[in-house]
Amino acid sequence: MAMALRCFRHLPLLLYRSSFAMTRGLPQAPAGCSVLLLDGCWQCVHQVLLTRKLATKKGKGKGQSQAKVNISAALVEDIINLEETNEDMQAVVEALKEDFSRNLSVRTSPGALDHITVVTEEGKFPLNQLGQISQKSPQLIIVNMASFPESTAAAMKAIRDSGMNLNPEADGTVIRVPVPKVTREHRESLAKLAKQSTNKSKEALRRVRSKSINQVKKFKSKVSEDTIWLLEKQIQQMADSTAAEMDKLLAAKTKELLG
Repeated sequence: MAMALRCFRHLPLLLYRSSFAMTRGLPQAPAGCSVLLLDGCWQCVHQVLLTRKLATKKGKGKGQSQAKVNISAALVEDIINLEETNEDMQAVVEALKEDFSRNLSVRTSPGALDHITVVTEEGKFPLNQLGQISQKSPQLIIVNMASFPESTAAAMKAIRDSGMNLNPEADGTVIRVPVPKVTREHRESLAKLAKQSTNKSKEALRRVRSKSINQVKKFKSKVSEDTIWLLEKQIQQMADSTAAEMDKLLAAKTKELLG
C-alpha cells in the first residue's frame, strides 16, 4: 500500500514531464537511467542537445535554410580547439587584407615598395632594409641604395618583378621609379590580381578547414557519430562564414579599383 501511495504521489510530475517531452520533441530518458530526464543526468542532457540540434536540420526547399550549429568549445576541447581553428581562419583574412593594402593600390606610394623582397647573395631582404625610399613627386619614387650599392641590380629586378607595373631606372646607386599613369587597363589588371589573391586565400582557408576536420575524425572511435557530425558541421560553417567575409573584401576592393 505504501509503495502504491508513493507511486501515485509522483504520477503528476511524471505526466507533466512526459507532456513536456512530447511538446518540445525531447527524447525520454535512456533505458536504465536512474535519474529522471532534466534532473541533471549528463547522459540525458547530452542526448537532448544532440537530438535537438539534429532535429533542426531543414531541407533545401524554398524559404528554408540549414540551422546554425554552435557547440561550446569547452565541451569538445579534448577533441579540437575551435578557438584556434577560428584564429587560423581569421589569420588568412588578415593576410588578404594586408595584401590588398600593400600591393593593390590604384596609385603607387613609397610604402607599397617597402616589403618588396630583394634576393641577394647574402639572402632575402625587404627593399626598405637595403635602400632609403622616398617620393620625389606624385609621379616619381626614389630608392637610394648608397648603403648597399652591390644590391642595386637585385633591387631593380625585384621592383620590376613585383607585379605593380613598375619600370625602374638606375642612376648610379639611385633607383628612379616612375609612377604609372592610372589607366582603365591598369585598374582592370589590379582587379584581376585582387581576384587571384582572394582565390589563393580561399585555398589556404580550405587547408585550415581540412586540417581541422581531419583532427576531429581521429576521434571517431572515441566519441559518438553525432558529435563528429556536429563538429564537422560547425567547422564547415566557420569556413563558409570566413569565405563570405573574403568575398565582401573582394567586392569592396574591386569597386575601389574600378572606380
